[in-house]
Amino acid sequence: MSFNVSSWSIRNPIPGILLFVLLSFVGLMGFRAMRVQNFPDIDLPAVTVTAALPGASPSQLENEVARKLENALAAVPGVKHIKTTLTEGSASISVEFRLEKPLQEAADDVRDAVARVRGDLPAELRDPVIKKANLSGSTILTYTVASERMDDEALSWFVDSELSRSLLAVNGVGAVNRVGGVTREMRVALDPARLLALNASAADISRQLREVQLEAAGGRTQLGGGEQSVRTMATVKSAAELGAIEITLRDGRAIRLNKVAEVSDTVAEPRSAALLDGRPVVGFEVTRARGAGDLDVAAGARAALDALRATHPHIEITEVIDDVAPVQENYDGSMHLLYEGAALAVLVVALFLRDWRATVVSAVALPLSIVPTFAVMHWMGFTLDVVTLLALSLVVGVLVDDAIVEVENIERHLRMGKSPFQAAMEAADEIGLAVIATTFTLIAVFLPTAFMSGIVGKFFVRFGWTAAIAVFFSLVVARILTPMMAAYLLRAPEPKSNPEPRWISGYLIWARWCLQHRAWTLLAALAFLVVGLLLAVRLPTGFMPGDDLPQTQVNLSLPPGGTLADTLATAEQARQIVRRHAHVKQVYTAIGSGGNNGGGPDAAMGGSASGDIRKAVLTVGLSHRDERAGLSREAIEAQLRDALAVLPGARVQVGLQGSSEPYTLVLAGQDGRALAEHATQVARELRGIPGVGAVTSSAGLVQPELIVRPNFVRAADLGVTSSAIADTLRVATSGDQEQALAKLNLGERQVPVVVRLSGPARQDLDLLRRLPVPGARGPVALENVADLEMGSGPTEITRFDRARNINIEVELNGQALSEVDAAALQLPSLQKLPAGVSQLAAGDAEKMQELAQGFGMAMLTGVLCIYVVLVLLFKDFVQPLTILVALLLSVPGAFIALTVTGTPLSMPAMIGLIMLMGISTKNSILLVDYAVIARTQHGLSRRAAVLDASSKRARPIVMTTLAMGAGMLPVALGLGGDPSFRAPMAIVVIGGLISSTVLSLLVIPVVFTMVDDMVQRLRR
Repeated sequence: MSFNVSSWSIRNPIPGILLFVLLSFVGLMGFRAMRVQNFPDIDLPAVTVTAALPGASPSQLENEVARKLENALAAVPGVKHIKTTLTEGSASISVEFRLEKPLQEAADDVRDAVARVRGDLPAELRDPVIKKANLSGSTILTYTVASERMDDEALSWFVDSELSRSLLAVNGVGAVNRVGGVTREMRVALDPARLLALNASAADISRQLREVQLEAAGGRTQLGGGEQSVRTMATVKSAAELGAIEITLRDGRAIRLNKVAEVSDTVAEPRSAALLDGRPVVGFEVTRARGAGDLDVAAGARAALDALRATHPHIEITEVIDDVAPVQENYDGSMHLLYEGAALAVLVVALFLRDWRATVVSAVALPLSIVPTFAVMHWMGFTLDVVTLLALSLVVGVLVDDAIVEVENIERHLRMGKSPFQAAMEAADEIGLAVIATTFTLIAVFLPTAFMSGIVGKFFVRFGWTAAIAVFFSLVVARILTPMMAAYLLRAPEPKSNPEPRWISGYLIWARWCLQHRAWTLLAALAFLVVGLLLAVRLPTGFMPGDDLPQTQVNLSLPPGGTLADTLATAEQARQIVRRHAHVKQVYTAIGSGGNNGGGPDAAMGGSASGDIRKAVLTVGLSHRDERAGLSREAIEAQLRDALAVLPGARVQVGLQGSSEPYTLVLAGQDGRALAEHATQVARELRGIPGVGAVTSSAGLVQPELIVRPNFVRAADLGVTSSAIADTLRVATSGDQEQALAKLNLGERQVPVVVRLSGPARQDLDLLRRLPVPGARGPVALENVADLEMGSGPTEITRFDRARNINIEVELNGQALSEVDAAALQLPSLQKLPAGVSQLAAGDAEKMQELAQGFGMAMLTGVLCIYVVLVLLFKDFVQPLTILVALLLSVPGAFIALTVTGTPLSMPAMIGLIMLMGISTKNSILLVDYAVIARTQHGLSRRAAVLDASSKRARPIVMTTLAMGAGMLPVALGLGGDPSFRAPMAIVVIGGLISSTVLSLLVIPVVFTMVDDMVQRLRR
């Protein structure tokens, strides 16, 4: 005798009640302990190697650093791609591994590979910094500080010391980065006339100062019967004391420092700036640490800043960018969607059953399915983020399905005159197989998404598990709690109450007609399927739909050679243009720093270069979408793009990184000149594509350079080396390397002592020619051993998989990615590539290919899993094929819904298609299950069994469909937070549900009879 859990629960209600009391308690505890984040913390198998060689050109770094490191890294097992970016003085190499490679192992392998070639790299190269990719390292809050009683240096030190110390003490704060402001330094501005008269070089002065001005250990002594440590204290405390120091020159002469230089306690030349609505400020960014929740970190940081405001009332701390607000909005919106979806689903049940007791029994399934899910999510280490909240929002309408089917079947048995106890026992036993089958087909669909490949799969492992767990708990509720509650709460209906709805008799007329005209029915269904597929082919595609958050960015890039003053002027001009827009509330400008990157998934793989004074990022605060009267952020960005076209000599990109990424085209080749020439032609043709925004290329930009060419004959004769020439010029123009500078120990900080020529002297080419360079027989004028001339070189070199490449980015400007991609591939310059130049997939186009492959595999796996589950439950290999026909019947409705609403086929729409696969089989399972029961247990003929199944199961099918549709309706309508990501999924599911339900009720009976005919013929 088989064990029936529903019958056992009806006879023994107390264990079931206690089980769900315990599950609810544990679930609430898990919900309380879960952190709220924007994106989940995932381990991307990527490692970044950063090497700095101050003053080195990109070409020099390519030959002396990048190629050697790339060759060593290419030998590391599991490497997928190596991307290199070379700028002046810096080489950044991003190594992307295959997903099966553990991140820590990848970092260790990269560290070993770099160590093997460290001896082959230039000696003056700073030790390479190796970092693991970290998705959580994005900025969540940005502030500015201002004070009437403190200057920029004092404010900057306040941010670097007291403020950073307070914020880093907050649990979950990963870093505090200052933007703008100044850094204190002791400046030794050398007098060129006196320096030339003494025949001394700036390098001599800097090195001697470091040897004199220091604090060092001096051993141990034993005096007076005890032991003492010996320390050499040769440090000073002020600029005046520093200027009074006597230093020894190379020829043995001694001179006071202030005789050859002006020594001042000042600030370093600014290489960054921050402005709020055009007003210079000192800014700082707060970054979340891995494993912390966005809302918790933001609350802790704000509390710490409130404490600082109380202790420093003269300092004004202003919040200018809040990237936590969208996270809070998404969380609140998702919670509201759960409540609204649940309320609508319960309303549908109440309208159909018209019995408050039956409605309560069905409605209990919703909270008792979701709340225990939180306990398992917390145990698995999940957070309340975009992915998990999305899964819960979409399955809210599904969770009540099993309970609806159980309650409706019990109600039908009650109308047959049975007692509630007997009706619950018999109805639960009758419907049990169908309920289990529908639930496990959903689980069979959701779980494969948890094992998708690619970076998308890393995110959606949480989606698949969350949805599957919630659906499983809905089955537990439906099989244990719902029949037990029905047995004790429901009452036998009064005679002639709840008669059969009129629409069922009308439906049966159509069902009989379809059974009599099976060929016509199948042809009509096939035609509908073909129409749906034709619409799918014409749908525009994209990777991610653009969001509609109240924030965007304007990225400005000035031509090479531009100064900080130039960038400030252009940024202010751009700010004034942007500020004229009616929906712009605030503009925060960051120059020379990456700025806020938006926190998208790609943020872990890098961002804009830090410290480049030619680049400015304007973070534009917009009015909330509810205040814009239907004007989307993309439309505002298009208007800003047109308005900013008047900016002279600046590259302008409008859009927030991580939201709607541009179309990226990558050309690669070994011949740099041929590659650059062809990239210029491709960029020119791309600008001719109608409707696109700015087209930017990493080729074509060269920066002015002062090139020094040593005369090897004269240099050898005078004993002057090329290294000495480079050393002399570097120290004279920009100061010695940071680790070689003398330092002043002042309280809690060290202030560097920077020795170099005064400002006007560094602008005098004739004076630079006369600089003394150390030689074997004494100093020699630079012009005697070298020629100085003006030239140019590349500002940036990018490499991909050990070959030079050029990235061309095209702003989509609201167009679909597939349309721009198709137009680009038809360009003559891309149809015929020159020898040695190849095109590579990159950006969203590459992700879209990976996404299509991953979802295609997930859908095939889901279909196979559904079939296996149905075969095991029905113990038949043929009839499950009838059930799978419902998959085909749902597809046209999904594509029609996308076409009608003008929604592109993107990643969220594909998720909806996968979800639809599991939901759409529910209808056919209910029909086929009862048709089999009617034939085998009730002795009905095939036609009578099919019509009986259609009559008895039409009501629960329509009820569950309307409940699911009602549960997802708030998502499809864009209620509750930014709808850009969630709405396409709900649109697909609702459209597919409508077509699947209508066609399943008419087509599945026909397919059932035709499959049965085929089986009968095979048996003969």
